[in-house]
Amino acid sequence: MDVSIDKSDRAILKELQADASISNLELSKRIDLSPSACLTRTKNLREAGIIKQFTILVDEKKLGMEMQAFALVNLVNMKQDTIDAFMKDVQRFPQIQECYTLTGSHDYLLKIVATDTQTYRDFVIQSLTANVAVDTVETLVVLGVDKRTTAIPVDCISTKSK
Repeated sequence: MDVSIDKSDRAILKELQADASISNLELSKRIDLSPSACLTRTKNLREAGIIKQFTILVDEKKLGMEMQAFALVNLVNMKQDTIDAFMKDVQRFPQIQECYTLTGSHDYLLKIVATDTQTYRDFVIQSLTANVAVDTVETLVVLGVDKRTTAIPVDCISTKSK
């Protein structure tokens, strides 16, 4: 489905990515559109699947999640039943925040949070590698977060979007 994105749509996306909690009235003021036009455009962006969801970002450290790690995972093979078994666990474990299928020497990259290194270690040993589909796990511990964003640079997107 091709969707046309114009200047107003970009402005809506930019504002909502910065703060999804703003009211439609405030959004319409910020982008200089009438509230009804703004609401219609936002609804159209949702229906087109460009806006997937409205959410909040939580400070994981303030909730006791002191450790973040990236785990490079290799499966025993890349057959569909093996992948399905692995993905079932990925969906089941809330500690796994993100999962990416990779090319190259690793099959998956997982972003995982834990309260501390011992809890992370226990999770890897008792849960992640307990899955018979998992062959190896290589952990990269996050020492600091220097940039984090979920915002797509809407000023860089083309006028047509898939």
